[in-house]
Amino acid sequence: MNAPRTILIFVDGLGLGLDDPAINPIHSGCCPVLERLLKEESVPVDARLGVKGLPQSATGQAALLTGVNAPAAVGRHVEGLPGPELRKIVQAHNLFLKLKERGYRSTFANAYHTDDVEEVRGRRRQSVTTVASLAAFGGVRKTGDMLVNRAVYQDLSREFLRSRGYDGPLVSPRESAAHLLAIAADHDFTLFEYFQTDLMAHKGTPDDVRRVLSRLDEFLEGLLAWPNEPGHLLLLTSDHGNIEDSRTKVHTENPVPLVAVGEGAEVMKAGVKSLTYFVPTLLELYPQKKLET
Repeated sequence: MNAPRTILIFVDGLGLGLDDPAINPIHSGCCPVLERLLKEESVPVDARLGVKGLPQSATGQAALLTGVNAPAAVGRHVEGLPGPELRKIVQAHNLFLKLKERGYRSTFANAYHTDDVEEVRGRRRQSVTTVASLAAFGGVRKTGDMLVNRAVYQDLSREFLRSRGYDGPLVSPRESAAHLLAIAADHDFTLFEYFQTDLMAHKGTPDDVRRVLSRLDEFLEGLLAWPNEPGHLLLLTSDHGNIEDSRTKVHTENPVPLVAVGEGAEVMKAGVKSLTYFVPTLLELYPQKKLET
């Protein structure tokens, strides 16, 4: 089997919760595509990783994108953005680097609101995905890339950028999906991160939560044709639970989903038992390429 062309949608703060729509907004009718994928195409994945306390973003994302048990390595679940110890783990062991070493082209599709990579590099606070991108590629996708539809902004519409002085065109989530598909067509592995789910689960109203889920759903609907093409794989997963339980504003201990559809989906579903299994299982689909002589 040839290595697939893979799109991974990382959805921050998405756990597998109760089916009760009074508790779980995913079952309230606002995101039927996501609801179906979770029901029919996903398996549960452990996000606790044997460490006491609620799973958190920095360690969960580091574990997901490196295969290292990050909370065990630093002795606790770390919220927010990674500190120096976690950064070192991500810089040395991230999936982008591992794929590059095996001869594959990967990319982080998110747009940054800047045209200065050094400004991003100099930020004191960097996300796990930023650290991984800088380590593997030496850069990130910038505003200029977004304006020619070669990068996707995290809110799927660019509306958030209005408050930061952006006066360019807005897009729909379906248009963002089309832009992501075009990027993925040029790469073996493409990652897109959506964190409005976690943000609104923490701070938003019930209407805010349903809005971001609906927006994500429109985006996902625009991606559904991807895994129907031969040699294509669509994945969706998360770092911890949150949005699936409206009774709390903090993270949950629920398992997170691994949605897998297309080439290699059964390998992923069978192999990924916890966040640390994601990278080694995915790499089973990407054997070392032979060096050309």
